[in-house]
Amino acid sequence: MASALIYLLVVLAVAAVVFLLASLVFGRGEQLAPLPPGSTPTRLPPADIEGADVRALRFQQVLRGYKASEVDWALERLAGQLDELHGRIAVLERQLDVAGQQLQKARAERED
Repeated sequence: MASALIYLLVVLAVAAVVFLLASLVFGRGEQLAPLPPGSTPTRLPPADIEGADVRALRFQQVLRGYKASEVDWALERLAGQLDELHGRIAVLERQLDVAGQQLQKARAERED
C-alpha cells in the first residue's frame, strides 16, 4: 500500500514539473478575444471585385473546415457582382446591336 502511495506521489510530482516547464516554455496561452457574433475577418471590397481580391480571400477555419456563413457570404457577394457585370454586358451588347442597325440604315440611305 505504501509503495502505491509513493508511486502516485512521484507521478503527480513529475506531472507537475512537466506542466510547469510547458507553461514556462509556451507561455500562458493567451489568445485574442473572440470576434463578436455576426462579425468576420473575411473582407471584400464594397464594389468592383477583382481577381486579386478573390485570390486574397481567406476564411476563418472552424472544427469542420471553413466557417460556412463566411463562405456563403463571399460566394453571394461574388455571385451578385457577376450578375451585375453580366447585366452590364447584356445592355452594352444591345446598345451595340442598335448602333449597328442604325449604321446599316444610314449607309443604305446614303447609297440611295
